[in-house]
Amino acid sequence: MKIIVVDIEATCWRKNPPPGEQNEIIEVGVCLLDTETLTPSHKKSILVKPTRSKVSDFCTKLTTLTQEQVDTGISFAEACAMLEKEYESKAHIWVSWGNYDRKMFESQCISFGVPYPFHEQHINLKELHGTVMNKGQKMGMARAVKSVGLELIGTHHRGDDDAWNIARVLAVMLEAHGQGILEQS
Repeated sequence: MKIIVVDIEATCWRKNPPPGEQNEIIEVGVCLLDTETLTPSHKKSILVKPTRSKVSDFCTKLTTLTQEQVDTGISFAEACAMLEKEYESKAHIWVSWGNYDRKMFESQCISFGVPYPFHEQHINLKELHGTVMNKGQKMGMARAVKSVGLELIGTHHRGDDDAWNIARVLAVMLEAHGQGILEQS
């Protein structure tokens, strides 16, 4: 079985968005995790050109993404279509760290009139990790990577690197506790 691991980056500000702007997805980081071999693969960063906001200095400091970079991206609709075509995203369970990614996709799909690109089963790995590995205590993704004996790979708050690290945490969890933990979510 393959699981799609997703991590998004979105426009953000230190406080509230400027008038007329709203949070929107600017990067979809994605990879696959083979639950038999526990090997992540097909890592990709899909840059999405924002249409309802600009990348703030705060956002650039957090994600390293600049307005110039995301201006080279594709539309949100094209990104969703790419997930369906290249990752068969409607056919596989998908995972993210927390519910933010799922909620952003749901609201942006409605707002932009774009079909939701994912399978109905979503696993909040932050919640599952807390339950299975940490006595109910939830933690951030970077800390969770260390808690399972791994080192963070890549740039934290870049979608593709974070998706890869999330996949690695899930692989450790599956190795330690078996695929039955996926039913707990």
